[in-house]
Order: sequence, then C-alpha cells, then structure tokens
Amino acid sequence: MTTRRKRRTNAQADQWVVIAADSVLDSTAKKSSDPVFVRLRNPTTGDGSLYMFGSEPLQLYEVKAFNEDYHSWFIGQTVQQDGRLLYITPMDPLYLVMPYLLKAAKEGKFQPVQQIVVDEDFPNCSRLLKCSHILKSLCHVTEEKEVGSQKFHRYSQEKTMKWLNKKVDRTVKALKSSQTCVGGGVKSSTFIRTTQQSDAQEEDYLRYAHGLISEYIPEDLSKDLLKDLQLPEITSPGVEPPMKKRKLSDKPVEAEEDYTKFNSGDLNKKPAKKLTAAQKTLAKVDKTGMKSLSAFFSPKVKAEKK
Repeated sequence: MTTRRKRRTNAQADQWVVIAADSVLDSTAKKSSDPVFVRLRNPTTGDGSLYMFGSEPLQLYEVKAFNEDYHSWFIGQTVQQDGRLLYITPMDPLYLVMPYLLKAAKEGKFQPVQQIVVDEDFPNCSRLLKCSHILKSLCHVTEEKEVGSQKFHRYSQEKTMKWLNKKVDRTVKALKSSQTCVGGGVKSSTFIRTTQQSDAQEEDYLRYAHGLISEYIPEDLSKDLLKDLQLPEITSPGVEPPMKKRKLSDKPVEAEEDYTKFNSGDLNKKPAKKLTAAQKTLAKVDKTGMKSLSAFFSPKVKAEKK
C-alpha cells in the first residue's frame, strides 16, 4: 500500500512518499507510540543509516529508497522535489545488535546486554533492546549466564553460524516458493519470476540467499558463513553472484554511497536510443531555412532608436 507521510512543517525535506503496510502507520495508535525515524549504525557498512521504529509492540523497520532521475511528487498543492520512493519493511533487530556483540567479544567476558549495546555516535541504539522478542532472541547468538535476576551474555560464533544457517534455509525456501530466478538464466537486472528453474542448482539458491543475508551482517561474518555453507568464493573476473544482478540499489537511506544509482557501473553508460519510424522520416526532411523551435521562445531584441 502506498502511504503519504508528511510532517507538519513547511520544509520540503520533511515530507516523503513511502510504501508501507497499514500496520506501520496505524492512525489509531497512541501518540506515545507513533512511528519514529532514527539513525542507527548499519551492520554492514558501519555508517549511519535511516531506520524506523513502529508502534507498540516496538518493531524495527529498515528504510530504503528507490530513485529515478528527474522525478518529483505532487503532494496536495505542493511539488516535492525529492522524488525518492521510500519503502519500509520489517527487519530483525538482532542484525543491528550483532556488531556490538562482535566488538564486545574481543574482551572475552560475559556482560549485561545493556552494557554491550552502547554507541556514542548513535545513542538511539538502546531502543533496539526494547524491540519485541529481542532479549529472548539473544540466546541464538550468545552464551548466557544468569546471576540472580540479571542475565550476562557473551558472543558465540557457533550459535551465530547455526542462526545464520537457519536464515539461509528460510530464504532458500522463500526463493523457491516465489519462483525467483537465481541460476544462470538471470538475464534481467531486476528480480524475475519464472516457471523455468531447470538451470538453477541448489548451490545457486544457497549463494543467492547468502548474498541477501550478507547485506545485513559484517563482511567478516559473511565470509565465515560462506565457509560454513561450504560454498567456494567466486574469484573469476567479471563474475558476480546472482544476488548482485538487481536494478534497485539496496543501499539504505543516508548511506555514504550514492544509493540513488544502480549497482552496476555499466549502467552509467547510457545506450544509444533507437529512433522511431516517425523520427527517422523527420530526420530526412530538408530543414534549410527553417527556424528552430527555441527561436519562437527567445526574447525579442528591441530596435535602437535613431
């Protein structure tokens, strides 16, 4: 569902057009639990990216943008120059907690999670611990000790690999059920649904799923997962895994990279446009003595008085 989200301010930068489920922007929710946009540390790049916390029970959403050149929106009686289309989807907050666990793992000791998830640059990270089920999910990636009424956590590589493997398995099932083309038959730069999956092997699905999951975890952890899945690294020049062949850049909003551009550098080279039959006929017309269209709109030069 397309939803227009506009803050009550005159600044155009504070209004966007977003795609989100009705539950994300539920108008019946209490004001104290209204959705709020925050900047958090991106688990892959380490830079700040835009996320959103939904209504209670607190749910984390990632915010990404699709942008086309020379695009704008008509919102009410105004023109919004920022033509990005933001789309908001649910996200497992454990992905954003993972970098803090990895950092604390260097100390090799059990710590309260409130002491682990601390970031001076992104103080809103503490909100992650208020997300629904996040505290119960920590057992999937950490060893736990309970002293009295308080729990202490320490990062576990073994548990994390099992957790990520389950993520990959679920992603593979989703790819197969949606008939997403992941094999050598991927010819388009966008996701394609096709009934012809004869060229797709199980390794293709695993590699594709690994690529998707890798967009939410640090690079070193992605490499460890690749080894755990027993998938060889692709070293041939010019060869990319299927997950890279997508039109829409998955760079999150506010990333340092230009997320408004497509992934492939080749797309910067615009192919020559094919002329229509009418354009070809017009090109053959003798234009000698004809004025250009712009000449009719040029300001008239006033004659000087003698």
